[in-house]
Amino acid sequence: MTRVLLVEDDKNLSFILKSSLEQMIGGYEIEVATNGKEGLEKLASGRFDVIVSDVEMPVMDGVTMVRQVRERYPDVAIVFITGLTTARDVINGYQSGADFYIKKPFLPEELDAHIQAVLKVKRSASMPEADGKDRYTIGKYSFFPSQNLLCDEDGYQRSLTPKEAKVLEMLCRRKGHLVSREEILIAIWQTADFYSSRSLDVFITKLRKYLAKDPHIGLKVQKGVGIELEDGL
Repeated sequence: MTRVLLVEDDKNLSFILKSSLEQMIGGYEIEVATNGKEGLEKLASGRFDVIVSDVEMPVMDGVTMVRQVRERYPDVAIVFITGLTTARDVINGYQSGADFYIKKPFLPEELDAHIQAVLKVKRSASMPEADGKDRYTIGKYSFFPSQNLLCDEDGYQRSLTPKEAKVLEMLCRRKGHLVSREEILIAIWQTADFYSSRSLDVFITKLRKYLAKDPHIGLKVQKGVGIELEDGL
């Protein structure tokens, strides 16, 4: 779910964008502020993936707000939506710290495309470097065991728990081969009792969910024997 802080004083436009992104396009959770001051207050009390902001607003304009945002939250994605269309307006928008500048009018589908493009760039830029020894490729995913981090090809990052990462690393090391349950349990839980075995089943279910975007990847469980990481690519 992409969380968006929409800062827009036009109530009709904010209603249209919120309903379109949340209900028609989907995958969004939108919170609305009506000016830059309110936007900063909402940003301080919640986590957002992207800020979509008008420029001309009462109380505090978008450019002033974005300059303050960049000082406090340098990594958040910011998209300006505005009717100000001169070259100087666009330059001021980017110089204030915006990642993209969309001129009104536009369709909600256009905003969706721009948001996804900006987030992809942001996530790709923040993807950790690897020297080849600490990175496993699993279909469309990259797994960094030392950082407990799983990234997809769009740059989305999921933090794994230490045990989730250890289980996945053991399976990655022997991808395409069956790894015995007992070996995994002793290595990670230091016991192969009933409770640790049930915990392993829960972890496998979670890992399947994390890898679900790629249909070529599979975690094949041979009941009572072991688990195999399959990668059909």
